[in-house]
Amino acid sequence: MSRKGLAYAAAMTALLGLYVWLVGARAVVLMQTGTPAAIGIGAAALIVPAVTVWFAWNEWRQARAVAAMYAALEAKGELVVDDLPRSHAGRVDKAAAAAQFPEFAHAVEAAPEDWRGWFHLGWAYDAAGDRRRARTALRKAAQLFRSRETS
Repeated sequence: MSRKGLAYAAAMTALLGLYVWLVGARAVVLMQTGTPAAIGIGAAALIVPAVTVWFAWNEWRQARAVAAMYAALEAKGELVVDDLPRSHAGRVDKAAAAAQFPEFAHAVEAAPEDWRGWFHLGWAYDAAGDRRRARTALRKAAQLFRSRETS
């Protein structure tokens, strides 16, 4: 992640932290009133900050894993060169990305427990514009990468 991207992510997380603190503080104030309805609303309002913190934690954890995988591949010279044609605006040519995609899908089919294949597949999905599948593949790569580190 670039310094600019990291600074942006940290700033957004700080703003999210402020939001969590404000919502949580208001929920506690409601619960301290002692009235059953306010206690119920306050308790329900505490769910939002808890879920928000959980999602933020998971996103940072995923970002650290992707950065670690990238560094590991870079150190071994195994990163795929991104030489796909781009438009003047910098967008990847979808047809070129789609033509390259089967190579990465085949690598995952051949070795489904290798995190490197899932990592490359995730970036291939991203280049093709399928962000949902890209995130799923990168999560799978991170899971395999972490399990490799613990075993």
